[in-house]
Amino acid sequence: MELRNNNHSVLYRKKVINDEISERLKEIFRSIEGNYNIALEEWNHDIDHVHVLFRSEPNSNISKFINAYKSASSRLIKKEYPSIRSRLYKEAFWSQSFCLISIGGANTETIKKYIESQGE
Repeated sequence: MELRNNNHSVLYRKKVINDEISERLKEIFRSIEGNYNIALEEWNHDIDHVHVLFRSEPNSNISKFINAYKSASSRLIKKEYPSIRSRLYKEAFWSQSFCLISIGGANTETIKKYIESQGE
C-alpha cells in the first residue's frame, strides 16, 4: 500500500468550500473509495480547495478514481446546494488539474499534521 497526498482546487479558486460543503465532499469521497482500492486517511479544506491523504493499493487506478470523484461530487454538490451554482465559473465546480504526491517513504504523521494545519 502506498500513501498519497492529493489537492483538488475549485475552478478559478472560487471561494465556495465551507465546513458543511467540505464534510459533504468527504462523505462522497468515502462512498466511492472502496470501488478503487483507496482508503481516506486525512482530510482538510481551505475555502477554495481540499487536501486529502489516502492509502491506495498498487493496482488502484488513481486517475480514474479522481475523475469519478470530481464528477460525482460536482454533480451532487450543485444538486444539494443549488445556490452554489451562481458562485462558480460556468457552473464548473472543480478545476481539471490536481496535485498528487506519492509519499511512500515519508513520515505519515508529518503529512497528516501538514494537512490538519491547512485552512488555519
